[in-house]
Amino acid sequence: MKRSRVILSILLITLAGLAIYWWSDTPIHFTREEGKVIPRNALELAFENYHEEIVEASEDLELPYAYLMALTVLECSGKKPAGKRYEKVVYERLQKVKSGEKRKYEQVRHRHLKNASDAAIENLATSWGPFQLMGYKCIGMDVEVADIRGDDAVFYGAKWVKAEYGHLLKKERYKDAFHYHNTGRTFPRSGNSQTHDPMYVTRGLEYMKYFEKRLKEEEAS
Repeated sequence: MKRSRVILSILLITLAGLAIYWWSDTPIHFTREEGKVIPRNALELAFENYHEEIVEASEDLELPYAYLMALTVLECSGKKPAGKRYEKVVYERLQKVKSGEKRKYEQVRHRHLKNASDAAIENLATSWGPFQLMGYKCIGMDVEVADIRGDDAVFYGAKWVKAEYGHLLKKERYKDAFHYHNTGRTFPRSGNSQTHDPMYVTRGLEYMKYFEKRLKEEEAS
């Protein structure tokens, strides 16, 4: 009987979390606290996990705090560790660069991969950190994969953002910036987003409002 009640409680909590997700479009995650399963809003989770690091990175690199925080929700749902995502297509393309079948892949050329093992190329074909930066981006940054997935992942991820499309953020072109981060291109003139999630940009802009408010509250306290 006790086990049945526990299962029923978990089911009800799960359904409640799904209902919140459905209505808010905000990712919900479940954590265990004192034996209980607790639904967590990803915005709150991101604030708890990344607020201090992103405040520091945004000040050091002169990037908008709310934008970087919104990215952590879009890319890793505010989780820490952020997790990783292996891209088989990228792996295959990098292997072709290594073999000489393909001349280059973005900034990656044969000389970068000629001595790389399959495991190393797999790391390069995996996205890391709170901004889910692809491993091969480290080559253009002249750092190691360990740098963009380790303790300094926020800083190096933000540094890449500034170098790659910081000019969009400086002009407050946030719609273009979100689209660029996900696709490598600014928002299409057609008005049709090319992101993997059609609501990626829209949600990012909404998340920014939340974090702008939280930052003001934090500064006022």
